[in-house]
Amino acid sequence: MRTSFVIAASALAALALVPKTARAQAVAEGFSVNRFEPSERGSDWFTNESLDLRGSLRPAVGVVGDYQYRPLVIYRNDEAYRSVVRNQLNLHAGASVVLFERLRLGATLPVVAFTDGHAGTVGGTFYPSPPKEQAIGDLRLGADVRLLGTYGDPFTVALGAQVWLPTGDKDQYTTDGKVRVGPRAMVAGDVGIFAYSARVGFLYRGREAAFDGGQVGSEITFGAAAGARVLDKKLLLGPELAASSVAVNGGFFEKRSTPVEALLGAHYKVGSFQVGAGAGTGFSRGFGSPEVRVLASLEFFPEVVLDSDGDGVPDKEDACPSVKGERTADPKTNGCPPPPPPPPDRDRDGILDHDDACPDVPGIPTGDPKTHGCPPPQDRDQDGILDKDDACPDQKGLASTDPTFHGCPDTDGDGVFDKVDACPAEPGLKTSDPKTNGCPDPDRDKDGIPNAADACPDEPGPADTDPKKNGCPKAAVKGGQIVILDQVKFKTSSADILPGKDSEDILQAVLKVMKDHPEIKKVRVEGHTDNRGQAAFNKKLSADRAASVVKWLVKNGVDKARLTSAGFGPDKPLADNETEDGRYKNRRVEFHIEP
Repeated sequence: MRTSFVIAASALAALALVPKTARAQAVAEGFSVNRFEPSERGSDWFTNESLDLRGSLRPAVGVVGDYQYRPLVIYRNDEAYRSVVRNQLNLHAGASVVLFERLRLGATLPVVAFTDGHAGTVGGTFYPSPPKEQAIGDLRLGADVRLLGTYGDPFTVALGAQVWLPTGDKDQYTTDGKVRVGPRAMVAGDVGIFAYSARVGFLYRGREAAFDGGQVGSEITFGAAAGARVLDKKLLLGPELAASSVAVNGGFFEKRSTPVEALLGAHYKVGSFQVGAGAGTGFSRGFGSPEVRVLASLEFFPEVVLDSDGDGVPDKEDACPSVKGERTADPKTNGCPPPPPPPPDRDRDGILDHDDACPDVPGIPTGDPKTHGCPPPQDRDQDGILDKDDACPDQKGLASTDPTFHGCPDTDGDGVFDKVDACPAEPGLKTSDPKTNGCPDPDRDKDGIPNAADACPDEPGPADTDPKKNGCPKAAVKGGQIVILDQVKFKTSSADILPGKDSEDILQAVLKVMKDHPEIKKVRVEGHTDNRGQAAFNKKLSADRAASVVKWLVKNGVDKARLTSAGFGPDKPLADNETEDGRYKNRRVEFHIEP
């Protein structure tokens, strides 16, 4: 009895020493802190929906590991003072099922595997740290319905709603203790390798509270994601954004009431399985916006096997995906209906017996009921012209409206029959002179220089006393260059183009090529010198000369964007610099066509 009295008295004395403010301090009830809400199982994103609502009774199961650092912090003088929830590892176990190619039902249960923190006081309210023990969060139930588009389309739209049942533990900061309801609208799509998703919604929270200058209550929610599908679209890489803002008590877009979080994630599909990994951070001091978040996921979601015609052959293997058929080993007929049996054709000449005037003898189609399917009349040279009409019955020939040549050959195919062709083995022109009828044109390029004397018989060019240049154009496109017949001439040791016919003719020819070939988008004008003199001087001289040529072409109507210039001095000789002829050849300007 005496001992009990001593203990009670000691307790009363200790209580008397506690300041009144401490004895009046309120202990806060916990609320749902974690802002990470995983997408329904079967999505290609962590927090956003890819809206793959295909299939009937198509299940998806999986788990998302979610580590967050400092999601609930008390600040003093803009510095973190207490991390009420410091470290937390959650496992979000989820399952969903797609019904009727349009409706998806889902459920997710978060499990706290580990948590710790430091208690703190703010605004006269004491926030205890969470117990270091496992716990569950609020069970989430959801339903989404696809309105427009389908998975993989550029634009898919869905509406849905989620309900959180208060199965969590306030002491662990995993529940508000009240039902939460969140309707939402979602869009998603693919454009080539680009994929995106976005959502907006409203989250009704039956509980409202204040914490460290901010509000807890009903919220407007947002989300977006964008990325690229690579590796045959098995890997999706891209960032995601999740944000919300309290819509009550003036908290809308207030810093402490508007958590914003971003993460960079990757998801890889292996058959019906998908693994994911990601990391991110919070950009605001809103509740549940951690300094660091790390995510990992594993899920099973059966691939959709499309069989549009229901014949048991998947569309990707079905050669006739819209018509019910049979499976075959031939990819060209697999999934196609079997061909009908052919009607009778006894002589197998391709003409059915009921149309064949000679059903037991292979024949040819004629269109005449009396001869259709019968052997053709005699044609000794087998040129399709009957002997009775063939002017050359023993030589395979061509049809002609002139009976004199009907069925006669034209060996060189120039339209002049061999009978009257003075050059039957060489394609030529028809003339009134029997000596030249059917012979090649003596001046093919029509430049006034006979082929025999023309160094370029297929390209028109001016006459030249040099047999190697006679009849050749001053400039022409060859082998990735505009090749010039002569060199542009400059004043000695100068970039000034020498006036006169020679340089003018060459540059005019290059100008004509540039104008005649608009498909040439870029030409690099190169200047080159021999090796006499100082290398640095020669290199600058060659660059200046190339630039002078560019300037001339631009002045005469060539778009400057189509031209560049470069000087190489003596670095790229064409000939031996030890001879005068070699040095002459090395002093040159070249026009290189760039791709």
